[in-house]
Amino acid sequence: MFQDIASFKQAYTDKLVKSEGVILEDASPWNKYHALIALLQEIMISERVLAKPRDKNVKRVYYFSMEFLMGKLLKYYLVNLGLEEIVRAGLSDLNIDLEELLKQENDPGLGNGGLGRLAACFLDSMAFLGIKGHGNCIRYKYGMFEQRIIAGYQHEVADNWLRKGFPWEIRKPEKAVTVKFKGNVKVENIDGKWQFIHENYESVLAVPYDVPIMSYDNPETVNNLRLWSAESVPTELDLESFNRGEIKPTNASCSEVESISYVLYPDDSSPAGKELRLKQEYFFVAAGLGSIVRSYKKKSAALADFTRSVAVHINDTHPTLCIPELMRILVDEEGLAWEEAWKITVNTFSFTNHTIMPEALESWPIDMFRNLLPRIYMIIEEIDRRFLEYLQQRFPGRNDLIQQTRILRDGQIFMANLAVFGSYSVNGVAALHTEILKRESFNAFYQIFGYKFNNKTNGVNHRRFLLTANPGLSHLITEGIGSGWIKNAEALKQLKAFHNDSNFLEQLAKVKYQNKRQLIQLISEKQNINLDPSSMFDVQVKRMHAYKRQLLNVLKIMYLYNQLRDNSAVFNQSYTFIFGGKAAPGYHYAKTVIKLINALAQKIQKDPAANQFLQVVFLENFNVSVGEVVYPAADVSEQISTASKEASGTGNMKFMMNGAVTLGTLDGANVEIREAVDDANMFVFGLTAGEVIRYNRERTYRSWDVYHANSELQCIVDQLINGFFEEASEEFRVIYDSLLLYNDEFFVLQDFAAYIEAFKSLQAAYSHPKEWNRMSLINIAESGRFSSDRAIREYADGIWKVRARIPRDR
Repeated sequence: MFQDIASFKQAYTDKLVKSEGVILEDASPWNKYHALIALLQEIMISERVLAKPRDKNVKRVYYFSMEFLMGKLLKYYLVNLGLEEIVRAGLSDLNIDLEELLKQENDPGLGNGGLGRLAACFLDSMAFLGIKGHGNCIRYKYGMFEQRIIAGYQHEVADNWLRKGFPWEIRKPEKAVTVKFKGNVKVENIDGKWQFIHENYESVLAVPYDVPIMSYDNPETVNNLRLWSAESVPTELDLESFNRGEIKPTNASCSEVESISYVLYPDDSSPAGKELRLKQEYFFVAAGLGSIVRSYKKKSAALADFTRSVAVHINDTHPTLCIPELMRILVDEEGLAWEEAWKITVNTFSFTNHTIMPEALESWPIDMFRNLLPRIYMIIEEIDRRFLEYLQQRFPGRNDLIQQTRILRDGQIFMANLAVFGSYSVNGVAALHTEILKRESFNAFYQIFGYKFNNKTNGVNHRRFLLTANPGLSHLITEGIGSGWIKNAEALKQLKAFHNDSNFLEQLAKVKYQNKRQLIQLISEKQNINLDPSSMFDVQVKRMHAYKRQLLNVLKIMYLYNQLRDNSAVFNQSYTFIFGGKAAPGYHYAKTVIKLINALAQKIQKDPAANQFLQVVFLENFNVSVGEVVYPAADVSEQISTASKEASGTGNMKFMMNGAVTLGTLDGANVEIREAVDDANMFVFGLTAGEVIRYNRERTYRSWDVYHANSELQCIVDQLINGFFEEASEEFRVIYDSLLLYNDEFFVLQDFAAYIEAFKSLQAAYSHPKEWNRMSLINIAESGRFSSDRAIREYADGIWKVRARIPRDR
């Protein structure tokens, strides 16, 4: 570790020569950036090697997730290592601007939304708490996609984030695992024991790339995010045939293999796309578990003790194939009896469910699955058979219960059912979500395995989304209460002592204003749009989906625009409405909502009477790095999903800890935010989860009646198709029909009036700056409970049974 600027400069210039082969004067910006990362990696690797002797008997957690939305790492790791000031000053002495080096880094294309961001936060907190916790994912060559907005429409282009490489990763070809697809299984009885031999299979080589995970002020714990890349199994070159000119084409087969790790969530609307998704899920599961078992066996031959050393966590249903794959390894490769293997398997896996949306609970056609993964299908079939036997013995005559929980049913394999049966713990991610799982979505399973169910409310990494992303606010907090909050987010409660301190509240407002200016600069550079920093920034950035109700927000803005056209005198404040998020490539409805947002933005911008009071912006290609500028700048956090549909949310927590005030429904973790700040410091509206569930069960909701009962709402809905949007009216008929013809599945019209009233209350509060700043302060002060450190302590204590090892000098 560097003690001063001089030692850093010497080490850096030496590394530039050794790693890049250039002297400072000849180095490109990429050379300079790459050398700095190489230097930091050297520090991390040395710390890991020194810590290794103490790790021999420590239980390890392996976190399997299809997404790890990491964000950029360089600045964050400089903060974590306590080197930012030394490095910035040392580089300046060498005529290098650290900010220019930071621009060289791309956001890793390893995720899409909250699922991936949660996984990244959890890895950080495990490292901070000294838990040996490692991630397993796919090294997506092209991420999900890069979003471009052209003429208001979303267009998808390949996110070639690896075009210059990813300097943080270390390729480990010697740890590669062979994954087998298709073929057939031969069953033989050898010495009285059934043997299952997989033949004629197609091999894919899973090659690991390790990314170091190091958290704040804890260099002793450097964990791994292991990313698996699909490659063709190398074959020996037939030199004689080659010399005769007999060169066999292999490009097609190589491309088919490599496509497994090309993109996150390939379009599965076709059989080929669906099969590719299934290939992806088995690929990283088989590679990860193969690596884990191999590593375990190097230290211990006693598989009976496997669960004392290994905990595997399944983040949503995508990695559920972990369960039959471990059974395959234990039964086929290690020769264990089924009963012993099943006991080890169930006691190894824990499962987090992230949704109650039926369409999001994965299932696979049996015929396709059996063809692609013949041995895994046989194992699932046996799991289902034994589960059915168990249910018939324990619940005789309960056919309803049995049918709801079957793993194999109606020609499909239900992955959530397999995950619940094959895990020892099943958790929801917010108190409300967990109750809905127990009472509604998984009620049949709750009746059978009530002891498995528990709640672990999500959390976010406050050291990234507050300390690093919002240095102005971080400095103000530290001046007020000291730096203890960085390691213990609950200490933020001490800020409540300043709730009547006019000077502190004014400083808080100044920080928010400066953060707005930074966001304005970003938007100006990227999209050539100029915003007013004195306007209220009302923000909704999240994945585009009907249940998240970006549409409800749009209808509110249309309401304000109509008001403004009728009587501009009622406006004494300007408002900036900021949206951001991607729609899945095949999700036409969500793409239409993006077009609607942009059409409204253009209409307001062209109206000189309106654009001085209202502005609408859709942020192109929203990602972690953009979020780190958006969250600190927001005044209002829009969390308006239909109650009972959002499992938790994590954006709500990031906004809260940066001082935004929530406007939201009682859905997901909004319920717990309300408990923390009470009704005086957030704005709640709309149907409750119970009311939504009751409407759906009784089918008594009539959107047509709501539409006719509210003339202002009727006017707005009609504007979708009556020429109000001159060039795009017919395009928005699909939205109009969703509200009236298809009875407004997500209760947008039902909640509209309450939403407008809540927004009016918010407007009134914002007009009193001191009161608003006090509300902002209370939100920051109460956000500590939503740190991922708290969440991981609960997982460690309540699920994984591992001990957080507090590092020395903490």
